[in-house]
Amino acid sequence: MTVLALDIGGTKIAAGVVDDHGEVLAHATRPTPVHDPTHAWQAVLDVSAEALDGRTINGIGVACAGPVNSAEGTVNPINVPCWDDFPLATRLHQAFDVPVHLAGDGVCMALGEHWTGAGKGADFLVGLVVSTGVGGGLVLQGKPYGGRTGNAGHIGHIVVEPDGMPCTCGGRGCVETVAGGPHLVRWARQQGWRAPDHGDAAHLAASALAGDDIALAAFERAGRAVGMGIAAAAALCDLDLAVIGGGIAQAGDLLLDPVRQALADYSRLSYVDTLRVVPAQLGSHAGLVGAAALIIGA
Repeated sequence: MTVLALDIGGTKIAAGVVDDHGEVLAHATRPTPVHDPTHAWQAVLDVSAEALDGRTINGIGVACAGPVNSAEGTVNPINVPCWDDFPLATRLHQAFDVPVHLAGDGVCMALGEHWTGAGKGADFLVGLVVSTGVGGGLVLQGKPYGGRTGNAGHIGHIVVEPDGMPCTCGGRGCVETVAGGPHLVRWARQQGWRAPDHGDAAHLAASALAGDDIALAAFERAGRAVGMGIAAAAALCDLDLAVIGGGIAQAGDLLLDPVRQALADYSRLSYVDTLRVVPAQLGSHAGLVGAAALIIGA
């Protein structure tokens, strides 16, 4: 079986051809046109055609930034504002005449890591993407769990600072407002971190590795927020593993050490105190592999 997998976010749209072993045979990317729905849809078609290069497929699996509505096949991503309840699954079915399954990108990341990555063998896990935002998804009893609409497991919008910064979701003090890349950098600058005008989270990580106290404090704060979010999810869902990927997670132990310390502080119940935190293994392909698994049933 060969599947077209799509991973749609606010920065880029990725397409991949994935076989039934979870191997990505070909892939392509395009920037996401976030302000024009027609251009955004055309980008999906263009990147799909490039990845497929004439191949025949048995279905299409889609990972999309949320919110999504898996039952209706529609998407309303916060970071792709031009798509307001866009009927993505229907459009793809009309264009390719194959079955289409849609899920949130966090769910697909978790499912991909469960199938062929760091989550193999763990049937109760949460996957997190710590990047520009903070996404999350659940695998429970070995199956992706999206909840009523497909958005369950969105750890980025667990509140960890009740009086914290406003969030794009409309709330306040979510994990994302502390650990998302732009928020991480903004906080460091407010504390006096000196960096180029274009300095981003990668620059901040480099400063932290060089021993900069403010940069280290920023990652400590971010990791603690992520750890608090995982602790809440673990208490609710009885998890045994958290897999963390995304651009910010590339900082490695700068982020993971404070995550683990927060879990030691907040996950004290007997059924969650053995929960492990591991880095993701599939990198940018996790969403594609998980989207393919929606069709393949892995």
